[in-house]
Amino acid sequence: MKSSHWKSVVWFCVGVTLSTPAWSDDGITIPGYTPATGVERGYSVQKATETDMSFWFDNSGASVTARGVFHPRMTVLSRDETGMRVRWSLNAELPEGTAGPADSYQMNLLYRNSLAAYGTSTLELETDLNGFPSNPVGVDRILAHMREMAANAPGGAAAPPDNGVNGIIGKIEQNPLLIVTALVPEAQLLATGQFYQDQLMQIGQAEVASRTEDYNGVNVPVTSTWTLESTDAASRTATLSVSEEFDPAALSRSQEPATAKMMAAFPERVKNLTADQLASIKRAGKTRSVKFVVSLDDGSAVEATEIVSVTTGGFTLRTYTHILREDMPARLPLPAVLTAKVLQTPDLHVEPLPSAKAEPGILDELSTPPSPPASQETAVATEKDGAEAIAPVSLEAKSAEVARSAISYDRVLNIELTPESAAKFRDFTQAALGRQTQLLINDQVVMEPWMREPIMDGRIVLAGTDGKELEAMAEQLKVPGASIVVRLRP
Repeated sequence: MKSSHWKSVVWFCVGVTLSTPAWSDDGITIPGYTPATGVERGYSVQKATETDMSFWFDNSGASVTARGVFHPRMTVLSRDETGMRVRWSLNAELPEGTAGPADSYQMNLLYRNSLAAYGTSTLELETDLNGFPSNPVGVDRILAHMREMAANAPGGAAAPPDNGVNGIIGKIEQNPLLIVTALVPEAQLLATGQFYQDQLMQIGQAEVASRTEDYNGVNVPVTSTWTLESTDAASRTATLSVSEEFDPAALSRSQEPATAKMMAAFPERVKNLTADQLASIKRAGKTRSVKFVVSLDDGSAVEATEIVSVTTGGFTLRTYTHILREDMPARLPLPAVLTAKVLQTPDLHVEPLPSAKAEPGILDELSTPPSPPASQETAVATEKDGAEAIAPVSLEAKSAEVARSAISYDRVLNIELTPESAAKFRDFTQAALGRQTQLLINDQVVMEPWMREPIMDGRIVLAGTDGKELEAMAEQLKVPGASIVVRLRP
């Protein structure tokens, strides 16, 4: 899914700009964003995600919450008539006084590894006049660090081919702003509530606009409604709200492939669905609700709350974010999930990522909200009468060819299974959802992937290793009787 890049909120530009005062008979002026340069601002950031797969799994572990608390700092280094240069200082440490055990803040643990993998604790950005990032500085250095991490495992051994890093690197090469999304999404959220020039607004009067977003090649219409809710003369702030609705029909079309894979993963469950239940999992929905407190002195968003809810294929993900500039009092109510003392949290077992070497497979989980693998494992074990009942399968290759990846341009080994083996592999991947597996060629382990989704087309792609090794494996698979075995990792 592509993120909306709001460089300017042009639909608020009604051609009336007031220089004094903020209040007038015609309305209230929200000033354009003019932050002071050279002044470091600290922020308190609270985040949570709620993952609900209870439609598919009849157990308590099917609904889990992950949370995190962060305190980044931001400095506007320079500003001219075209944009700004901004530095963000980042860390994953829990602020003093954070309630609850440290290991219950899984998002901090994952973010710590993200910073290690990207090789930086500061990020400089070029932004537009809203403060929206347009170009991160030092992309080549970050990519070089990630390649080094991907190429090494503990002890200097080569990392497993299926560590997913090449895919992440390729996506960053195509869109460097993914670094911002991974390391400092707060910059994007705050910029949404900041305007490049003065905006005249009326309290309680809604402003409605439309745009489209690309989701898997489908244009999804989005309707945004902005409202100036209130102002505070004493603190010289204004509170704005934004609600967004995504066209359900277009969004559902964009999610059809993902929904089909989800249904294929649970064939027995699908057989017992009613017509209404079947229709419900084919419907997708997304809503976004945001509130901002904006300074009437310099147009800065000093506080923000955001709630995003996405439902597709019987799976629901909600994300919650609260940002508060540390020199300002909190005014917005917090979602209950951010203040809850007890949460149903996933047991992710996140190990620290060393500063120079990457643990095998850890980068697969970077830059993405955590999913609940533990709940999936529990459900698979329940349906199959124990995880150990998932037997290894022996597969036969129809073809094995080395080619260039369309994503990363690295060499990859494309394996196409025979129809009989493709069916066996499909059944195995459905049964092993949420578990780590191994793929062996002639009794040698060549891949240890986590099974995140069923593989339906009978194709296996090996990447991330030396081209000569791939050529050697391709030749092995062309020999009659060559063995491919897929099993649960012991």
